[in-house]
Amino acid sequence: MTFFPLPHIENSAKRIRVFHAGVYLVDSQNAKLVWLHERYPTYWFLESELPKEYLKPTQSGNKDTTIYDLTLGEQPQGVITHHHIGKLAGLFTIKFDKVDMWFEEDEEIFVHPKDPYKRVDIIQSKRHVRVEVNGVEVANTTSPKLLFETSLPTRTYIPKVDCHLELLKPSSLKTSCPYKGDASYYHVQTPSGLVENVVWWYPTTVLECVPIKGLVAFYDEKVDVWIDGVKQERPKTHFS
Repeated sequence: MTFFPLPHIENSAKRIRVFHAGVYLVDSQNAKLVWLHERYPTYWFLESELPKEYLKPTQSGNKDTTIYDLTLGEQPQGVITHHHIGKLAGLFTIKFDKVDMWFEEDEEIFVHPKDPYKRVDIIQSKRHVRVEVNGVEVANTTSPKLLFETSLPTRTYIPKVDCHLELLKPSSLKTSCPYKGDASYYHVQTPSGLVENVVWWYPTTVLECVPIKGLVAFYDEKVDVWIDGVKQERPKTHFS
């Protein structure tokens, strides 16, 4: 959730470096955080920092923008967009997933930049949490960890030993979160059928979220949850 009109531009205090195919495309201490939508920001840079020696203009631009392919490595296409008019005039951005590495100062970042207006808090709880899938109990714990993430539903992380592990079937699905890490998934096998990818967990996490490492969370949107004996309404949003 943002509290300002979009697009919104802020100066970043961080040194930002973008590495691809053996070279730094950008090494900037003047980067901008730009919100084009509410979910998260992207990094933009001054046109004076365009790595022109590694770029080739495409035919997909217009009078408002110039779009560039990279001439390095496998030469990914449409990687850089340079704006000429409007609030973003004189700035360019690089598609995050089209280059090899991004660094804030000396730390590599993944997926997309973190939103400085969002935070994640993990709190140990003694609430009694019980989870059913298709009427079958799959988890029952009095030692959950509650994860509070700005603008998202509270997520309950449960020790695996408090789950019916015989019902959890490994999934091939993987997702990544810049705030938490790389998630793996489980299906749940019930007598009425397989419920796919309804459970996720983090085999490893970023430093800030180590307390949830190895614990499992259920999509509350798809399962039935009781907290201290009270059945919960299912959230309408759908984020991990």
